[in-house]
Amino acid sequence: MSKNDPLPLGPVMLDVAGTELTPEDRERLRHPATGGVILFARNVGTAEQVSALVAAIRAERPGILIAVDQEGGRVQRLRDGFTAIPPMRQLGHVHDYDRNKACELAHATGELLGRELRSVDIDFSFTPVLDRDLDISEVIGDRAFHYDPDVIARLAGELIRGLSAAGMAAVGKHFPGHGAIAADSHVALPVDDRPLSEIENQDLEAFRPVLGDLEAIMPAHVVYPQVDEHPAGFSRVWLQDILRRELRYRGAILSDDLAMAGAEGIGGPAERAAAARAAGCDMVLICNQPEQADMILAAQADQPLSPESRRRLERLRARPVEPDPQRLVALRARLARWTQASQIATA
Repeated sequence: MSKNDPLPLGPVMLDVAGTELTPEDRERLRHPATGGVILFARNVGTAEQVSALVAAIRAERPGILIAVDQEGGRVQRLRDGFTAIPPMRQLGHVHDYDRNKACELAHATGELLGRELRSVDIDFSFTPVLDRDLDISEVIGDRAFHYDPDVIARLAGELIRGLSAAGMAAVGKHFPGHGAIAADSHVALPVDDRPLSEIENQDLEAFRPVLGDLEAIMPAHVVYPQVDEHPAGFSRVWLQDILRRELRYRGAILSDDLAMAGAEGIGGPAERAAAARAAGCDMVLICNQPEQADMILAAQADQPLSPESRRRLERLRARPVEPDPQRLVALRARLARWTQASQIATA
């Protein structure tokens, strides 16, 4: 098999070292268990450089999925040559006094975000955040649209439609909701002691209305002990019984980063990947830990995706959309007017 022969998608999404591929990156990209790459701030400079890196990744592994966290606000990896997107909570503030304007802005934001990412051949962003902003979780905070699940669903729905207009899939996170606890799953294992009825009547109400429009969902590294002893991303109760059967979700499920502290209680890297897939994740993420990535790739080498998982993941691939420079200019101007009117720092 030559280097340019396409390999089927594998179940692992990983990262690369810097702004250019290293020999180690190239080896991991060609591993049969690899299916995706997520870009971080260390990987990006100008739009031209990002395009070159993406092209190099695709040349090494044709057919791979390429993603990024491009939510806006403090979680926006691509900045040089890209529009500074305000945090989504600002859309919630607009909604508090003008619902129609907020919905128009959410749609425009999604389309602009999607068109800019498509211009550098990125498939999708891990957005929207569907967690509630309850002034409890600093790691969520202004990444959330609002505290009201109805407002979250309304604005997220418009953002999703905007992304779709740009040919881009949407990934909702962090199921079933990360906003009610202070602990950050990057550095600890958060525990949410609320009963299932409260989570269903509050947090899940932000997810329900948009489930049919989400090509993927990312579960939280949070334990909800009144529902299951395992974090949601490793829980068949949450992913199979509730998300698949009760909520009838048909899209892909992508784990949160398996290197996060919220996942460490499951076991070593290979055990985490196996547990996440056994619970129902179609693809697992391992970020910022190349040694752990190697362990997971080795363990997953003979664990290919099922045909159903492959079909779900293929829907994350960006769709061709005709470039429209005038539309892009108009969207940027619309966002600039909103940003200036809201007195948001965009530097």
